[in-house]
Amino acid sequence: MTDAASRVSVFPAIRAWMVRLQQQMGAEGGVVMEGRDIGTVVFPHAAVKIFLDAAPEVRGMRRYEQLGTQPAQQPEEVIREMRDRDERDRNRADSPLKPAADAILLDSTRLTLDEVVAAAEGIVAAKLNLSHTTVSV
Repeated sequence: MTDAASRVSVFPAIRAWMVRLQQQMGAEGGVVMEGRDIGTVVFPHAAVKIFLDAAPEVRGMRRYEQLGTQPAQQPEEVIREMRDRDERDRNRADSPLKPAADAILLDSTRLTLDEVVAAAEGIVAAKLNLSHTTVSV
């Protein structure tokens, strides 16, 4: 699905339609959205923006583990496909993959899932001035 989304996103008319749909979904606020241009194009004025990243090899292995045996691919193929998608998305003319200027970079390369969640919760709490303790990793 993620590869298909990347392939159709290069078409400006489809991208514009998708952006309008996403903006409609979040029009009332109070939403959490994930995507490669959510903070730069879809919701450029969002209260909190986190650019979640990791080394391509780590992201590829995580995706490989998510896929399990379906489809039957070698880890190297999944990593290559992820790199290809990144390259395509970074270089598309409309809504390229890049962090928003005001996004907080969260590099999860060396973090566990629990550490990533804690770090993201800490960022949100700090940005929104919530009363519970922020977590730094």
